[in-house]
Amino acid sequence: MVTSNEFKIVLIESLNLEDITADEIDDNSPLFGEEGLGLDSVDSIELVLIIEKEYGVKISNSEQYHDIFASVNSLLTYINENK
Repeated sequence: MVTSNEFKIVLIESLNLEDITADEIDDNSPLFGEEGLGLDSVDSIELVLIIEKEYGVKISNSEQYHDIFASVNSLLTYINENK
């Protein structure tokens, strides 16, 4: 099972997020937009590739992207349920 802290570290390192630590990322904050981590569409593509490479989980249904990528928690739930 992938833990929240483990995933946040992979997220920070893989997306080269600067000036932020795993402890500063709220599990329920949005990943995209100004209210959350501020990720953009390019980051979303990278994130899909990271999840496939690191965890062997494919996200093939693009209609589910909005729900899956809503927050760290929603993404972790998807990864852990499909790993």
